[in-house]
Amino acid sequence: MRYLAIMLLAPWLVVLGWAYWAYPKSLLTNMTRRGFDVLALLAATVAAIQAAVLAFDAVELPAADQFGPKSGAIWQQVVPALYGYGAFLAVLVVALVIRQVVWKRRAP
Repeated sequence: MRYLAIMLLAPWLVVLGWAYWAYPKSLLTNMTRRGFDVLALLAATVAAIQAAVLAFDAVELPAADQFGPKSGAIWQQVVPALYGYGAFLAVLVVALVIRQVVWKRRAP
């Protein structure tokens, strides 16, 4: 159950990773940039997994009372998904800015 949130979020993260890889077409494409892109995607994936695991451990489940457990247990999956998504996007946004500055086409 620890990785359920990130597994459910994985298809959307793959789509975001593909969009990062494919666009924008106006930037210079060379081996250095592709290497940077691979490292950025790996860093984003690791950050998402780490954030999700830390969030899963940080969520406190409500105690069961006389009527049974409360419905708050769903937050043990929702919060890790949000943290993982946020970490993935944060790393990609930083990489997008760096990529734009370094590999922007220069005017002739």
